[in-house]
Amino acid sequence: MAAGQNRRVTIDDVARQSGVSKTTISRYLNGKYDNISFETRERIREVIETLNYRPNRIAQSLKARNSRLIGCVISDIGSPFSALILKGINDVCEEADYQVLFANSDDDPQREVSAIQGLLESQVDGLIVNTTGENDDFLVELHNKGIPLVLADRALEQPGVLDTVTTDSYASTYECMRFLWQAGYQQVAFFTPGNKKISPRLLRYQGYCDAMRDFYQQDGAAGLCEFSIEDPVSCPKMLLNFKNKYPGQRIALLAVNGVAMLHTLNSIQEAGIEMGRDFGVCGFDDWGWAGLISPGITTISQDSRLVGCEAARIALDRISGNRTGEPMLVEFPNRLEVRGSTVYENP
Repeated sequence: MAAGQNRRVTIDDVARQSGVSKTTISRYLNGKYDNISFETRERIREVIETLNYRPNRIAQSLKARNSRLIGCVISDIGSPFSALILKGINDVCEEADYQVLFANSDDDPQREVSAIQGLLESQVDGLIVNTTGENDDFLVELHNKGIPLVLADRALEQPGVLDTVTTDSYASTYECMRFLWQAGYQQVAFFTPGNKKISPRLLRYQGYCDAMRDFYQQDGAAGLCEFSIEDPVSCPKMLLNFKNKYPGQRIALLAVNGVAMLHTLNSIQEAGIEMGRDFGVCGFDDWGWAGLISPGITTISQDSRLVGCEAARIALDRISGNRTGEPMLVEFPNRLEVRGSTVYENP
């Protein structure tokens, strides 16, 4: 007998219409097909589809002692980079029949702690955190309590303590600076909305400073242009100051990430500056529009979706016990995409 229209379909309804026990239905739902014939599996599948049955995950978690939920804290959901990380996490978790509960910290350390506490109260089986970099002790404490926790993109100040998936920020920045030097640019500025304790930004700035020392014999700190996103005149002012400081020279700027790149590009457009031979522009994150904006923007491309996928795989392996041992670091390489905003000319 089919379930009524005004109540939730239960496992009893499925068992009754399939002509099998609730235990058999439960084993089918959990993928335990031993001793369930192909014909019975097909009959159960058809009944589930006909009744539009959705398992009660809360009830299942009470029996299985896990929720099949992954908690994810993203630093800035408005950033395409963060959205791609979350997509990678969700794709892997969905395939493993896990749901993702996510929160946006908005790069606020207090909101990050509150978000994590809220997710833990929701009985998530593990956490994936794109951290602000301000709560290292708190995250390590959670790890020491046995909570599966993986960092996505951003690492702790002390390496080797938590599972971490990121990209090679230092080396790709250093090689980009080598390219700019070989292309004949005489001065390079580093544009950032603030590095704070965010590990990729700090590593990129270190790569920039080391390259300025090695290739230009200059102190990189002199080329740091730290602008305020909240102040609309901050970035344009720094851009014009940098341009006017070196009249007649070939100069270039390196943006720390895609958000910084968008702000610098808006400032360049407002100032009527032509990108290319005399004013080179490059930076992190290849979000699709970089090849469309004339003359094409040179970018350091990183696969943020892949970072999310790998972070989710490690988290699920830690939860299931398939991965044990010391915390691991996975660091994916980046790729320099050269376009018209940096024109090569031997020095």
